[in-house]
Amino acid sequence: MNTDKTRRGKNYFKRLLAVRGMGQVISVTIGLIALCVVFQILSSNFFSPDNMGNLLRQIAPYLIIGIAQSYVLITGNIDLSIGSIMGMSSMMAATMMTKGVHPVWAILTTFICCVAAGVINGQLVATCKLPPFIATLGTMTIARGIAQIVNNNHNTDTISIGIGKATTEAFKNFFYYGKILTFGGKMDAGGNLIGGFSIYSPVIIAIALWLLFNFLLSKTRTGRHIYAVGSNADAARLSGVNISATITAAYVVSAACACVAGLIVCATTGMGAMDTGNSYELYAVAASVIGGVSTLGGQGILLGTVIGAAIWSVLQNGLQFAGAPVAIRNIVIGIIVVLSVLLDVLIRRGSQRRLTDTPFLNSLLNRGQEKTESRV
Repeated sequence: MNTDKTRRGKNYFKRLLAVRGMGQVISVTIGLIALCVVFQILSSNFFSPDNMGNLLRQIAPYLIIGIAQSYVLITGNIDLSIGSIMGMSSMMAATMMTKGVHPVWAILTTFICCVAAGVINGQLVATCKLPPFIATLGTMTIARGIAQIVNNNHNTDTISIGIGKATTEAFKNFFYYGKILTFGGKMDAGGNLIGGFSIYSPVIIAIALWLLFNFLLSKTRTGRHIYAVGSNADAARLSGVNISATITAAYVVSAACACVAGLIVCATTGMGAMDTGNSYELYAVAASVIGGVSTLGGQGILLGTVIGAAIWSVLQNGLQFAGAPVAIRNIVIGIIVVLSVLLDVLIRRGSQRRLTDTPFLNSLLNRGQEKTESRV
């Protein structure tokens, strides 16, 4: 009996490792645990219930934009407009609410505009054949300009002046301040709960988005096409994959996630700021790459993006607890991102070299190429 259980355990572990990108996820998870242990040693308050609740809330927007960038990176492209679409989302929604538009209609209008930006990105890259760096650099500038122009180049006032205090509190609680569950803590004299471990609303939003987009990526035909395009666009085209539609779908997911992240930032401050989302495109790349999503396309899973976003937030939070200056935090995180990309490139080069050094595989590849040429 014990032998059978051992075999089943080994088989399960082999199947787990066989999942594309799972090896990288396991590696970065070990790194995340090590980071948490180090920061707990440096500061005894790191694992306090209050800090853990706030840390999860900090991870949420990084995870959301990490999902956004992961979809695009897996297709072999990149989206530099994520941060600016966040800013456009925050400013558009806040401006409309300060003018008295109900949050539901403000959010819906903002979401449609952000999705339209995603469609434009996809069409510029897939149909017009613009390099993704140039295409999304252009839309990044346009989206930031829209964020600046919607309120005449000024940050908005507090949204409560347009929709009232009660509606404002509902909006802020839905996207950021709402406590869904609280464990532990104690009541003060006024009957308010103090301390304890709390799960806030942005954590639930991030989990919901992760479940949705992880299902789409891992269980649907669209997800398989996204991987196929990133692995080999020409082969995917010959297999009948609609390259333009697939790349556009990835950019739409990216823009939709950026929209939600912008609304979370808007709810955090209760107003719109024109510089919302600055540098978030870099945070998105960091969360994706650290989690094992390849910058060369065709590889990575969203479970890794969760770990990547967690490592990014833990580094920010832990270095702050340790009293490290902002400059040191940026240097450390930048080094980690560069090393992650370098490791990915080295691994991919090693895999390609092993393939080209295998005579049997070379013969198969040559036969497939001959068949393709004969069909053409």
